[in-house]
Amino acid sequence: MSTTERFIFGQVNFPENQEFDEFRFRFLIIVLLSGALFTALFIAGERSKVNPISEMHVISMTVFTLSALTLWLLLRGHKERYWVVGIIYASMCMLEYTSALMFVPEDELRVLWFLVNVPGVYILLGQRAGTLVTGLTIVGLALGNRHLSAPYSSNAMATLLVSIANMGVFFHFYGNRSISYFVRMRASHEKLVHMATHDTLTGVLNARAYYTSCDQLIELAKRNRTPYTVLFVDLDHFKTINDTYGHAAGDIVLKSVALALGQSIRPSDALGRIGGEEFSIFLPNTTMEGAAQLAEKVRQAIENLMPLIAAQQRIRITASIGVARNQCSNQSMLEIQQQADQAMYVAKSKGRNRVSCFEETNVPEFSPA
Repeated sequence: MSTTERFIFGQVNFPENQEFDEFRFRFLIIVLLSGALFTALFIAGERSKVNPISEMHVISMTVFTLSALTLWLLLRGHKERYWVVGIIYASMCMLEYTSALMFVPEDELRVLWFLVNVPGVYILLGQRAGTLVTGLTIVGLALGNRHLSAPYSSNAMATLLVSIANMGVFFHFYGNRSISYFVRMRASHEKLVHMATHDTLTGVLNARAYYTSCDQLIELAKRNRTPYTVLFVDLDHFKTINDTYGHAAGDIVLKSVALALGQSIRPSDALGRIGGEEFSIFLPNTTMEGAAQLAEKVRQAIENLMPLIAAQQRIRITASIGVARNQCSNQSMLEIQQQADQAMYVAKSKGRNRVSCFEETNVPEFSPA
């Protein structure tokens, strides 16, 4: 974001799935600033006698200009204020255009502001607000015309009201289709992102997405100076399961294990499938002792699964788990993953179905009773 953009919009960030909200936020700020600017130009035109306007409407325009600038200052950098500011500004516009209608009778084209207002409300506040403002505008003009000092002719008023109604109908259906299209596109994009970042069989992060997530979590841990650990989970004798019961049974086992792993960890942890029967878990803000305890919990959960691979046929599966922690601030994910991998092979060498910690003599090694 450029310096100019930061000045206009403030420091505000929208998630990738909120593109439409970001567009409306920016659009409202531009509308606030342009509304204040153009109204100020009308005031300048009146002061220079280029465009004479009644004093009452000059006061109204001055209040409108200052209020629009105030709303801009309140909104910039605060996306949570969007709806309040949007509703207030839409109400201000209706009052300002009504003021022009009442106090500037010499301007025959002042009713065009009501036409301009309708699409703006539809874009900024949606279909319900747009329909409400369209209806209020039509009723207000139809009932108020006779009370103007210089009423519009019945033909002119009929054309105006039909034009406003037609514009309202147009933007109602156009807005509906546009939002529907945007929602479908966003859903399609999210689906593609999920397919690109998740393992198709188990639904957990694939290796590339997992390591990318870990790198981000490591950078956060460095800034906060918090510990982190990695669990390397490898299923025991998985090739035997495939050879004995078939690959379909192996797929059932992998999905069961992935589900058990996901249920054992926190939302802040990262879980990925990094090999055929290999999973890795990144635990931010976790000590070696806490990670070892979680690893034992995971090992027991896997051992207790007994997945159903065929009618009335269940099999027992186990896993060997290696645990490693960050030992220095500059340690990369690759290094700590390799250490967890080494610890896992130690668990394999000691009989499998156990937890082993990398070079940590003060943390107990867990094994089945």
